[in-house]
Amino acid sequence: MPITRVVADALGVVTICLVAVLVLLGLFCTVYVLYFRNQIRSQGLIRFNYFSGPWIIRIALISFTIWWGVWEIIRLNLLRHEGRILGALNSKWQETVCKCYIISNLGFAEPCLLLTLVFLLHASLQRSGTLSRKWNARTAGCVILYCLPMFILQLIVILIEPKYSKNSSMNKLPPYFFKTASKTNDNATLCTYPLSSTIILGLFGTVLITYLFWVGRRILHLVINKGLQKRVYTLVFSISVLFLLRVLLLGLSVLSEPENLLFDAIAFLAFLSLLSCAGVGICVLVYLPVVDSLAVRSFQTDAEARCNDEYNDSISLIPPTDRPREESSLIPPTDRPREESSIISPGRNSVDSPNRRSISFRTMEKDETSRAFVELSVYTPSQHSTPPEFG
Repeated sequence: MPITRVVADALGVVTICLVAVLVLLGLFCTVYVLYFRNQIRSQGLIRFNYFSGPWIIRIALISFTIWWGVWEIIRLNLLRHEGRILGALNSKWQETVCKCYIISNLGFAEPCLLLTLVFLLHASLQRSGTLSRKWNARTAGCVILYCLPMFILQLIVILIEPKYSKNSSMNKLPPYFFKTASKTNDNATLCTYPLSSTIILGLFGTVLITYLFWVGRRILHLVINKGLQKRVYTLVFSISVLFLLRVLLLGLSVLSEPENLLFDAIAFLAFLSLLSCAGVGICVLVYLPVVDSLAVRSFQTDAEARCNDEYNDSISLIPPTDRPREESSLIPPTDRPREESSIISPGRNSVDSPNRRSISFRTMEKDETSRAFVELSVYTPSQHSTPPEFG
Protein backbone atom coordinates (compact mmCIF):
# COMPACT_ATOMS: atom_id res chain seq x y z
CA MET A 1 0.00 0.00 0.00
CA PRO A 2 1.47 3.43 -0.93
CA ILE A 3 2.60 5.65 1.93
CA THR A 4 0.24 8.39 0.71
CA ARG A 5 -2.78 6.15 1.15
CA VAL A 6 -1.59 5.03 4.59
CA VAL A 7 -1.32 8.66 5.74
CA ALA A 8 -4.72 9.47 4.21
CA ASP A 9 -6.31 6.54 6.03
CA ALA A 10 -4.65 7.58 9.30
CA LEU A 11 -5.99 11.13 8.94
CA GLY A 12 -9.39 9.64 8.20
CA VAL A 13 -9.33 7.61 11.42
CA VAL A 14 -8.31 10.71 13.40
CA THR A 15 -11.15 12.65 11.76
CA ILE A 16 -13.69 10.01 12.78
CA CYS A 17 -12.40 10.05 16.37
CA LEU A 18 -12.58 13.84 16.59
CA VAL A 19 -16.10 13.88 15.19
CA ALA A 20 -17.08 11.26 17.76
CA VAL A 21 -15.70 13.46 20.55
CA LEU A 22 -17.59 16.44 19.13
CA VAL A 23 -20.83 14.44 19.00
CA LEU A 24 -20.38 13.31 22.62
CA LEU A 25 -19.72 16.91 23.67
CA GLY A 26 -22.82 18.04 21.81
CA LEU A 27 -25.01 15.35 23.37
CA PHE A 28 -23.67 16.15 26.84
CA CYS A 29 -24.39 19.86 26.40
CA THR A 30 -27.87 19.08 25.07
CA VAL A 31 -28.67 16.99 28.15
CA TYR A 32 -27.19 19.73 30.34
CA VAL A 33 -29.37 22.41 28.73
CA LEU A 34 -32.50 20.27 29.11
CA TYR A 35 -31.58 19.47 32.72
CA PHE A 36 -31.16 23.18 33.50
CA ARG A 37 -34.51 23.99 31.92
CA ASN A 38 -36.19 21.16 33.85
CA GLN A 39 -34.69 22.44 37.12
CA ILE A 40 -36.10 25.90 36.46
CA ARG A 41 -39.58 24.57 35.67
CA SER A 42 -39.73 22.01 38.49
CA GLN A 43 -38.37 24.28 41.24
CA GLY A 44 -40.16 27.43 40.13
CA LEU A 45 -36.97 29.46 39.62
CA ILE A 46 -38.71 32.13 37.57
CA ARG A 47 -35.79 34.55 37.65
CA PHE A 48 -33.61 32.00 35.88
CA ASN A 49 -35.97 31.78 32.91
CA TYR A 50 -34.06 34.58 31.21
CA PHE A 51 -30.86 32.54 31.23
CA SER A 52 -32.48 29.46 29.71
CA GLY A 53 -34.38 31.50 27.13
CA PRO A 54 -32.31 30.60 24.00
CA TRP A 55 -32.33 26.87 24.78
CA ILE A 56 -33.80 25.93 21.40
CA ILE A 57 -31.15 27.91 19.50
CA ARG A 58 -28.41 26.39 21.62
CA ILE A 59 -29.63 22.90 20.74
CA ALA A 60 -29.91 23.98 17.10
CA LEU A 61 -26.23 25.02 17.20
CA ILE A 62 -25.30 21.56 18.46
CA SER A 63 -27.49 19.92 15.79
CA PHE A 64 -25.84 21.87 12.95
CA THR A 65 -22.42 20.91 14.32
CA ILE A 66 -23.26 17.21 14.47
CA TRP A 67 -24.77 17.36 10.97
CA TRP A 68 -21.57 18.94 9.67
CA GLY A 69 -19.40 16.33 11.39
CA VAL A 70 -21.33 13.39 9.96
CA TRP A 71 -20.92 14.68 6.42
CA GLU A 72 -17.21 15.27 7.02
CA ILE A 73 -16.93 11.54 7.73
CA ILE A 74 -18.88 10.69 4.56
CA ARG A 75 -16.43 12.81 2.55
CA LEU A 76 -13.35 10.85 3.72
CA ASN A 77 -11.22 8.97 1.20
CA LEU A 78 -11.00 6.22 3.83
CA LEU A 79 -14.51 5.04 2.94
CA ARG A 80 -14.22 5.17 -0.85
CA HIS A 81 -11.60 2.63 -1.87
CA GLU A 82 -12.41 -0.91 -2.91
CA GLY A 83 -13.73 -3.04 -0.08
CA ARG A 84 -14.84 -0.03 2.00
CA ILE A 85 -18.37 1.19 2.80
CA LEU A 86 -18.76 3.57 -0.16
CA GLY A 87 -16.47 1.51 -2.37
CA ALA A 88 -19.41 -0.70 -3.30
CA LEU A 89 -21.04 2.24 -5.11
CA ASN A 90 -20.21 2.95 -8.73
CA SER A 91 -18.34 6.12 -9.66
CA LYS A 92 -21.49 7.98 -10.60
CA TRP A 93 -23.08 7.44 -7.21
CA GLN A 94 -19.85 8.34 -5.42
CA GLU A 95 -19.75 11.58 -7.38
CA THR A 96 -23.36 12.25 -6.40
CA VAL A 97 -22.41 11.79 -2.75
CA CYS A 98 -19.62 14.37 -3.20
CA LYS A 99 -22.11 16.84 -4.70
CA CYS A 100 -24.46 16.27 -1.78
CA TYR A 101 -21.55 16.93 0.56
CA ILE A 102 -20.86 20.33 -1.02
CA ILE A 103 -24.52 21.33 -0.82
CA SER A 104 -24.96 19.95 2.70
CA ASN A 105 -21.85 21.37 4.38
CA LEU A 106 -20.75 24.39 2.34
CA GLY A 107 -24.31 25.35 1.44
CA PHE A 108 -26.21 24.55 4.63
CA ALA A 109 -24.41 23.29 7.76
CA GLU A 110 -21.49 25.74 7.85
CA PRO A 111 -23.54 28.88 7.07
CA CYS A 112 -26.19 27.85 9.61
CA LEU A 113 -23.53 27.11 12.22
CA LEU A 114 -21.92 30.52 11.76
CA LEU A 115 -25.29 32.29 11.72
CA THR A 116 -26.38 30.55 14.93
CA LEU A 117 -23.17 31.57 16.70
CA VAL A 118 -23.70 35.19 15.66
CA PHE A 119 -27.36 35.21 16.73
CA LEU A 120 -26.55 33.69 20.12
CA LEU A 121 -23.89 36.32 20.72
CA HIS A 122 -26.21 39.09 19.56
CA ALA A 123 -28.89 37.83 21.99
CA SER A 124 -26.66 39.08 24.81
CA LEU A 125 -27.36 42.65 23.70
CA GLN A 126 -31.13 42.28 23.79
CA ARG A 127 -32.83 44.19 26.56
CA SER A 128 -35.80 41.82 26.50
CA GLY A 129 -37.36 39.14 24.39
CA THR A 130 -35.19 36.05 24.93
CA LEU A 131 -37.71 34.78 27.46
CA SER A 132 -40.41 34.29 24.85
CA ARG A 133 -40.78 31.32 22.58
CA LYS A 134 -41.29 33.74 19.72
CA TRP A 135 -37.65 34.79 19.95
CA ASN A 136 -36.48 31.20 19.44
CA ALA A 137 -38.89 30.67 16.55
CA ARG A 138 -37.99 33.99 14.94
CA THR A 139 -34.26 33.35 15.30
CA ALA A 140 -34.54 29.84 13.86
CA GLY A 141 -36.49 31.25 10.93
CA CYS A 142 -33.87 33.95 10.34
CA VAL A 143 -31.07 31.36 10.34
CA ILE A 144 -32.82 29.29 7.68
CA LEU A 145 -33.80 32.36 5.68
CA TYR A 146 -30.32 33.88 5.63
CA CYS A 147 -28.81 30.50 4.79
CA LEU A 148 -31.14 30.04 1.81
CA PRO A 149 -29.08 32.21 -0.63
CA MET A 150 -25.97 30.17 0.19
CA PHE A 151 -27.84 26.93 -0.40
CA ILE A 152 -29.15 28.15 -3.76
CA LEU A 153 -25.74 29.41 -4.91
CA GLN A 154 -24.03 26.13 -4.02
CA LEU A 155 -26.80 24.25 -5.79
CA ILE A 156 -26.20 26.38 -8.90
CA VAL A 157 -22.49 25.52 -8.80
CA ILE A 158 -23.33 21.82 -8.68
CA LEU A 159 -25.81 22.10 -11.56
CA ILE A 160 -23.39 24.08 -13.71
CA GLU A 161 -20.60 21.50 -13.50
CA PRO A 162 -21.99 18.95 -16.04
CA LYS A 163 -22.75 21.66 -18.59
CA TYR A 164 -19.35 23.24 -18.03
CA SER A 165 -17.48 19.97 -18.67
CA LYS A 166 -19.46 19.20 -21.86
CA ASN A 167 -19.57 22.65 -23.42
CA SER A 168 -16.14 23.68 -24.73
CA SER A 169 -17.22 27.31 -25.14
CA MET A 170 -17.55 27.60 -21.37
CA ASN A 171 -14.08 26.19 -20.69
CA LYS A 172 -12.50 29.58 -20.13
CA LEU A 173 -12.03 28.88 -16.43
CA PRO A 174 -9.86 26.08 -14.99
CA PRO A 175 -11.77 22.87 -14.23
CA TYR A 176 -11.23 23.17 -10.48
CA PHE A 177 -13.70 26.07 -10.36
CA PHE A 178 -16.63 23.63 -10.58
CA LYS A 179 -15.06 20.21 -10.07
CA THR A 180 -16.62 18.28 -7.17
CA ALA A 181 -14.94 14.87 -7.57
CA SER A 182 -11.85 13.26 -9.04
CA LYS A 183 -11.29 9.66 -10.15
CA THR A 184 -8.20 7.72 -9.10
CA ASN A 185 -6.34 4.88 -10.80
CA ASP A 186 -8.23 2.24 -8.80
CA ASN A 187 -11.61 3.60 -10.00
CA ALA A 188 -12.37 5.32 -6.70
CA THR A 189 -14.06 8.73 -6.79
CA LEU A 190 -12.69 11.22 -4.24
CA CYS A 191 -14.35 14.48 -3.24
CA THR A 192 -12.81 17.86 -4.03
CA TYR A 193 -13.72 21.45 -3.16
CA PRO A 194 -14.84 23.59 -6.12
CA LEU A 195 -13.09 26.94 -5.98
CA SER A 196 -16.31 28.77 -6.83
CA SER A 197 -18.03 27.18 -3.81
CA THR A 198 -15.13 28.20 -1.60
CA ILE A 199 -15.26 31.80 -2.88
CA ILE A 200 -19.00 31.99 -2.16
CA LEU A 201 -18.46 30.63 1.35
CA GLY A 202 -15.63 33.09 1.91
CA LEU A 203 -17.73 36.10 0.91
CA PHE A 204 -20.56 34.96 3.15
CA GLY A 205 -18.18 34.41 6.07
CA THR A 206 -16.51 37.79 5.60
CA VAL A 207 -19.84 39.62 5.88
CA LEU A 208 -20.86 37.70 9.00
CA ILE A 209 -17.48 38.06 10.67
CA THR A 210 -17.56 41.82 10.09
CA TYR A 211 -20.92 41.90 11.85
CA LEU A 212 -19.52 39.62 14.57
CA PHE A 213 -16.73 42.10 15.29
CA TRP A 214 -19.30 44.88 15.60
CA VAL A 215 -21.39 42.84 18.08
CA GLY A 216 -18.31 41.85 20.06
CA ARG A 217 -17.19 45.47 20.25
CA ARG A 218 -20.55 46.51 21.67
CA ILE A 219 -20.44 43.73 24.27
CA LEU A 220 -16.92 44.64 25.35
CA HIS A 221 -18.09 48.20 26.06
CA LEU A 222 -20.56 46.75 28.59
CA VAL A 223 -18.28 44.18 30.23
CA ILE A 224 -17.51 44.64 33.95
CA ASN A 225 -15.56 41.45 34.48
CA LYS A 226 -12.08 40.56 33.18
CA GLY A 227 -13.00 36.90 32.95
CA LEU A 228 -15.95 37.79 30.78
CA GLN A 229 -13.72 39.95 28.58
CA LYS A 230 -11.52 36.94 27.96
CA ARG A 231 -14.55 34.89 26.94
CA VAL A 232 -15.69 37.54 24.47
CA TYR A 233 -12.21 37.92 22.98
CA THR A 234 -11.79 34.14 22.75
CA LEU A 235 -15.14 33.66 21.06
CA VAL A 236 -14.84 36.49 18.53
CA PHE A 237 -11.27 35.82 17.48
CA SER A 238 -11.69 32.05 17.42
CA ILE A 239 -14.73 32.23 15.13
CA SER A 240 -13.23 34.84 12.81
CA VAL A 241 -9.70 33.44 12.54
CA LEU A 242 -10.61 29.75 12.39
CA PHE A 243 -13.46 30.15 9.91
CA LEU A 244 -11.41 32.32 7.55
CA LEU A 245 -8.52 29.88 7.91
CA ARG A 246 -10.80 27.07 6.79
CA VAL A 247 -11.89 29.06 3.74
CA LEU A 248 -8.25 29.81 2.89
CA LEU A 249 -7.25 26.15 3.20
CA LEU A 250 -10.18 25.01 1.07
CA GLY A 251 -9.06 27.47 -1.59
CA LEU A 252 -5.50 26.11 -1.48
CA SER A 253 -6.75 22.54 -1.87
CA VAL A 254 -7.16 23.09 -5.63
CA LEU A 255 -3.36 23.13 -5.94
CA SER A 256 -3.21 19.37 -5.48
CA GLU A 257 -5.12 16.27 -6.53
CA PRO A 258 -7.16 14.33 -3.94
CA GLU A 259 -4.87 11.28 -4.05
CA ASN A 260 -1.83 13.38 -3.08
CA LEU A 261 -0.60 13.80 0.48
CA LEU A 262 -0.73 17.61 0.23
CA PHE A 263 -4.47 17.56 -0.46
CA ASP A 264 -5.15 15.23 2.49
CA ALA A 265 -3.11 17.44 4.82
CA ILE A 266 -4.86 20.64 3.68
CA ALA A 267 -8.32 19.05 3.91
CA PHE A 268 -7.57 17.76 7.42
CA LEU A 269 -6.35 21.17 8.62
CA ALA A 270 -9.46 22.79 7.15
CA PHE A 271 -11.61 20.26 9.01
CA LEU A 272 -9.67 20.88 12.23
CA SER A 273 -10.18 24.64 11.92
CA LEU A 274 -13.96 24.48 11.80
CA LEU A 275 -14.04 21.72 14.42
CA SER A 276 -12.17 24.02 16.83
CA CYS A 277 -14.44 26.92 15.91
CA ALA A 278 -17.56 24.88 16.65
CA GLY A 279 -16.10 23.52 19.88
CA VAL A 280 -15.25 26.99 21.21
CA GLY A 281 -18.72 28.25 20.26
CA ILE A 282 -20.49 25.38 22.05
CA CYS A 283 -18.39 25.79 25.19
CA VAL A 284 -18.76 29.58 25.46
CA LEU A 285 -22.37 29.98 24.31
CA VAL A 286 -23.96 26.72 25.50
CA TYR A 287 -22.01 25.05 28.31
CA LEU A 288 -20.59 27.94 30.34
CA PRO A 289 -23.84 29.95 30.68
CA VAL A 290 -25.58 26.90 32.12
CA VAL A 291 -22.68 26.19 34.50
CA ASP A 292 -22.69 29.80 35.71
CA SER A 293 -26.47 29.80 36.22
CA LEU A 294 -26.36 26.60 38.25
CA ALA A 295 -23.51 28.07 40.31
CA VAL A 296 -25.64 31.11 41.10
CA ARG A 297 -28.55 28.93 42.18
CA SER A 298 -26.34 26.75 44.37
CA PHE A 299 -24.59 29.73 45.93
CA GLN A 300 -27.90 31.45 46.64
CA THR A 301 -29.23 28.34 48.39
CA ASP A 302 -26.12 28.09 50.57
CA ALA A 303 -26.24 31.79 51.40
CA GLU A 304 -29.89 31.63 52.46
CA ALA A 305 -29.11 28.63 54.65
CA ARG A 306 -26.29 30.54 56.35
CA CYS A 307 -28.57 33.55 56.88
CA ASN A 308 -31.17 31.32 58.53
CA ASP A 309 -28.53 29.79 60.80
CA GLU A 310 -27.34 33.23 61.85
CA TYR A 311 -30.92 34.26 62.51
CA ASN A 312 -31.49 31.22 64.72
CA ASP A 313 -28.28 31.91 66.64
CA SER A 314 -29.31 35.53 67.21
CA ILE A 315 -32.81 34.62 68.37
CA SER A 316 -31.42 32.03 70.78
CA LEU A 317 -29.58 34.83 72.66
CA ILE A 318 -32.83 36.70 73.37
CA PRO A 319 -34.80 35.61 76.47
CA PRO A 320 -38.10 33.91 75.59
CA THR A 321 -40.11 36.63 77.37
CA ASP A 322 -38.48 39.34 75.23
CA ARG A 323 -38.91 37.63 71.89
CA PRO A 324 -41.45 38.96 69.42
CA ARG A 325 -44.78 37.23 69.57
CA GLU A 326 -44.53 35.89 66.04
CA GLU A 327 -41.19 34.27 66.86
CA SER A 328 -42.80 32.16 69.54
CA SER A 329 -44.97 30.51 66.97
CA LEU A 330 -44.23 27.33 65.09
CA ILE A 331 -43.35 29.09 61.83
CA PRO A 332 -40.14 27.51 60.50
CA PRO A 333 -37.17 29.80 59.80
CA THR A 334 -37.32 29.09 56.09
CA ASP A 335 -40.82 30.64 55.90
CA ARG A 336 -39.77 33.98 57.33
CA PRO A 337 -39.72 36.97 55.01
CA ARG A 338 -36.57 37.54 53.03
CA GLU A 339 -36.30 41.09 54.33
CA GLU A 340 -35.92 39.72 57.86
CA SER A 341 -32.82 37.71 57.02
CA SER A 342 -31.46 40.68 55.13
CA ILE A 343 -31.62 42.75 58.32
CA ILE A 344 -29.72 40.13 60.26
CA SER A 345 -26.82 40.06 57.79
CA PRO A 346 -26.73 43.27 55.76
CA GLY A 347 -23.17 42.75 54.70
CA ARG A 348 -24.06 39.69 52.68
CA ASN A 349 -26.70 41.31 50.56
CA SER A 350 -25.33 44.82 50.26
CA VAL A 351 -24.99 46.03 46.71
CA ASP A 352 -21.98 48.06 47.81
CA SER A 353 -20.09 45.07 49.16
CA PRO A 354 -16.39 45.32 48.22
CA ASN A 355 -16.20 41.61 47.51
CA ARG A 356 -18.92 41.70 44.91
CA ARG A 357 -17.79 40.17 41.59
CA SER A 358 -20.98 38.79 40.12
CA ILE A 359 -23.60 40.12 37.77
CA SER A 360 -26.50 40.48 40.16
CA PHE A 361 -30.10 39.81 39.35
CA ARG A 362 -31.06 43.15 40.84
CA THR A 363 -28.77 44.85 38.37
CA MET A 364 -30.25 42.74 35.60
CA GLU A 365 -33.71 43.98 36.41
CA LYS A 366 -32.91 47.65 36.88
CA ASP A 367 -30.01 48.22 34.56
CA GLU A 368 -30.69 47.46 30.91
CA THR A 369 -27.01 47.18 30.01
CA SER A 370 -26.44 44.21 32.33
CA ARG A 371 -28.44 41.98 30.00
CA ALA A 372 -25.43 41.98 27.69
CA PHE A 373 -23.72 39.41 29.88
CA VAL A 374 -26.42 36.74 29.94
CA GLU A 375 -25.22 34.49 27.13
CA LEU A 376 -21.58 34.48 28.19
CA SER A 377 -21.43 34.57 31.97
CA VAL A 378 -23.67 34.96 34.96
CA TYR A 379 -21.51 34.55 38.01
CA THR A 380 -17.86 34.13 38.85
CA PRO A 381 -17.76 32.25 42.17
CA SER A 382 -14.80 32.77 44.45
CA GLN A 383 -13.96 32.07 48.04
CA HIS A 384 -14.94 35.53 49.28
CA SER A 385 -17.71 36.33 46.82
CA THR A 386 -21.14 37.41 47.96
CA PRO A 387 -24.33 35.83 46.65
CA PRO A 388 -26.31 37.58 43.93
CA GLU A 389 -29.31 39.59 45.04
CA PHE A 390 -32.82 38.62 44.15
CA GLY A 391 -34.54 41.46 45.91
